[in-house]
Amino acid sequence: MFTGLTRTVILYILIIAGVRLMGKRQVGELEPSELVLSLIIADLASVPMQDYGIPLLTGIVPILTLLSLTMILSVLTMKSVRFRAVLCGRPSIIVQNGAINQQEMDKTRLTVDELLEELRCKGYTDLSQIKYAILETNGQLSVLPYANQKPPTAQDMKLSVEEGGLPRVVVSDGRLMEHNLKSLGHDRPWLDKQLAQRGCRDLKTVFLMLVDEADAVYLAKKEP
Repeated sequence: MFTGLTRTVILYILIIAGVRLMGKRQVGELEPSELVLSLIIADLASVPMQDYGIPLLTGIVPILTLLSLTMILSVLTMKSVRFRAVLCGRPSIIVQNGAINQQEMDKTRLTVDELLEELRCKGYTDLSQIKYAILETNGQLSVLPYANQKPPTAQDMKLSVEEGGLPRVVVSDGRLMEHNLKSLGHDRPWLDKQLAQRGCRDLKTVFLMLVDEADAVYLAKKEP
């Protein structure tokens, strides 16, 4: 029992380390080589976990080899544009100036239904509004509309907008994040004043409180 637990913990830590090496990506954002790596590592780790008769090194050595190979490939893709194109592929322009590039659709095996579905997910139903639609190497579709189809910004409307900065968590589930409060330049009396203004007796009644650099406060009370 203890042997199985130990083997599982070691392999689990090793897999976590491998996932961390690939960066903070979701499954749909993985490059083909990264997706293959994650599948192989999962398969290699499952065998020593289930069969105690197989030496632990039988799973660890191939996993470490694959992780080392991944690091080497990552360095090569950073240094060489050609190698990056071979390993990861190149983005494909599916829509250009409102017209569908049928050759690229055939090349990437993207159907019309899939294209229209992706465009609807991005909020576009009219192809004439799209300047470019690019199928990225991770399978995601990037949509760039014409300039007159983009929402106006404050700069376009010549408006002066105050920067709020990054909101920070000051209270989370009734617990005070003192380091965040201090980094915003405030103290406990200031916090108590803000809570009183919003009808909160103490921290225990607060589910979430965010404060940005302009002192804008978002507060959500705990549900009874």
